[in-house]
Amino acid sequence: MTKSDIFYNIINKNSRNINKLQKLNIDRIVMNSKDVEKEDLFVAIRGGNNFINEALSKGAYVVYDNEKIVIDINNEDKAFLVEDSILFMQEFAKKWRENLNLKVIAITGSNGKTTVKDMIYHLLKIKYKGKKTEGNYNNHIGLPFTLLRSELDDEFIILEMGMSGFNEIALLSQISTPDISVITNIGESHLEFLKTKENVFKAKMEIVPYTKEILIINGDDRYLETISRNRNVNNRNIKIIKALKKNDNKIFEKDTDYYYGDVNFNENGTDFLLQYYGKVCQSPVTKSYRTNIVGEHNILNLTMAIAVAKQFSIEDSYIEEAVKDIVMTDMRFQKIEKGSTVYINDAYNASPMSMKKSLETFSRLYNGKEKIAILGDMLELGEQEKKFHEDIFDNLIDAKIGKIFLYGSRMESLYKKLKKNKDMGKLVDKEIEYFTDKIAIKEKLGKIDKEKAVLIKASRGMRLEDVIED
Repeated sequence: MTKSDIFYNIINKNSRNINKLQKLNIDRIVMNSKDVEKEDLFVAIRGGNNFINEALSKGAYVVYDNEKIVIDINNEDKAFLVEDSILFMQEFAKKWRENLNLKVIAITGSNGKTTVKDMIYHLLKIKYKGKKTEGNYNNHIGLPFTLLRSELDDEFIILEMGMSGFNEIALLSQISTPDISVITNIGESHLEFLKTKENVFKAKMEIVPYTKEILIINGDDRYLETISRNRNVNNRNIKIIKALKKNDNKIFEKDTDYYYGDVNFNENGTDFLLQYYGKVCQSPVTKSYRTNIVGEHNILNLTMAIAVAKQFSIEDSYIEEAVKDIVMTDMRFQKIEKGSTVYINDAYNASPMSMKKSLETFSRLYNGKEKIAILGDMLELGEQEKKFHEDIFDNLIDAKIGKIFLYGSRMESLYKKLKKNKDMGKLVDKEIEYFTDKIAIKEKLGKIDKEKAVLIKASRGMRLEDVIED
């Protein structure tokens, strides 16, 4: 079936003006009226209802849910009123997914979703045609929209699943019915709404009942490592694959897991080893890799991505070449060079877990430069947000970072704790400042007349990347 066929069936059931329905030729679905072209289907979501006639004038078909809108009489046959545009798009996406002969890969977790998504896409596109979630389209609107971008000849689609509370992952999973699901970790994100990490775990686990074939997890996460012992999961007969740090873990005969180790990194990339049980050779396989991605936490992410790629039977030689130059979404430990200054822009988002990992990684890099960490508020942490910010203290004591600049009302508590203990051990030599103005931070950076490396880390709402010089 085509998108037009599915649209016809759904609109025939839902629209109040089906008498106008004619044979359509719909291929592209859009939500932004500025992107509309002739014969597109413009789905008006909320404020999009104000741009219906503009879209119609461009030759598009329109689905809308505001009955107060007056439709231009010349375009009435192209406008379809439904009860709820969002529910319409969700149903459309679900029916379209059922019609597709491709593999759906869904990714959720507290941190690293976008990173793992980008890594999987980079590996799969070597041999297969497919798509991935763009930007932050990972909610009840963005996911169905992404699904509707897929084409009949696509072989995979990677869907990022975000959430803030219960039942959200379940809804996204119902729409997409993933063949392969990846859960990256369970962290402190969304505690504002879910209160405890146990609840975060439960919310992320909503993906499992809808997963059809394979579940790939961070096996070093203390919550996720229990999944393999979960009777409800085991009774579903889905394959569970864990990504684990090698350490004392031993690879067993016909093991499904992937083990990484011997991680060594510098400013230019990371070397590591990967072990897994080879299906063809029927014995453990050890591979050595070099990647442009920096940091041990990212090697865990890459291990999960490689585990997905191996389910598509991508050869090791292809993977070895591909990981050398992985293309990532901006603001994920993104290196930006401005003259003699290197910025590490990791400001897309932040949680206590990701903040600590960024600091650990940055501490080991650029030791020949003046090192500055600019840290902004971490949002959505709930009642314990003050404690979570103050806990970063322990990571800063031993960090090889000479200057610490803090920004945001929540970071003030960390600043006070650092100043109170300034005469303690390795803090003595660190310059610690608190800012209420991003312009002031930018000006301060401009006055430091040395080669410098600057880490920028904060939640998205802080827009801390504004401190990067023009």
